[in-house]
Amino acid sequence: MKFLENPMQTIVAGFALAVVLMAGFLGMAGIAVGGVDWAGTLSRWVHFLAGITWIGLLYFFNLINAPFLKSLDGPTKNIVIPKLMPSALNWFRHGATVTVLTGIALYVLIYSNGGIGARALGIGGLLGIIMLANVHAIIWPNQKKIIAAVTAAAQGTPAPAEMAQWGRTALLASRVNFMLSIPMLLFMGGGHFFR
Repeated sequence: MKFLENPMQTIVAGFALAVVLMAGFLGMAGIAVGGVDWAGTLSRWVHFLAGITWIGLLYFFNLINAPFLKSLDGPTKNIVIPKLMPSALNWFRHGATVTVLTGIALYVLIYSNGGIGARALGIGGLLGIIMLANVHAIIWPNQKKIIAAVTAAAQGTPAPAEMAQWGRTALLASRVNFMLSIPMLLFMGGGHFFR
């Protein structure tokens, strides 16, 4: 069980388990490998995995991380931010990108024929695209500046006066995404049921 001690090895084990379980399922159900819409299945699977990563981190940042960071003093923030935020924001923004790209692929593959459900998914998708734009155009650029400034401050360079504004801008854009995620998830999850 050593693989459980390393998150990347755990992810690899999860993918391997998914393949084994899928093979077992197909065998038990009597479904030939060629009888599966692999493009749709794999696109939806990657979309879900990336979306859970993205939105999970969005909720972590808004419900746990922001209040936690406010409770820290300056020297402690200088330790925590450079160690925590680059990795968390890396998973966050790449999760966002993969979620939206696979969502667009899914829409084209499966839902582009129209209908009420497709329109509902389109609303959810549009909200997701707005959220992705916030991630790449506002949240990440401001957080990147904050990480650099905090890293420099830990080595004695004074923090720039505009750092508080960078934080506020990133926080408000993140809160907009947090708010948009609620109707986005309603339309993405429920769109299939509108007929």
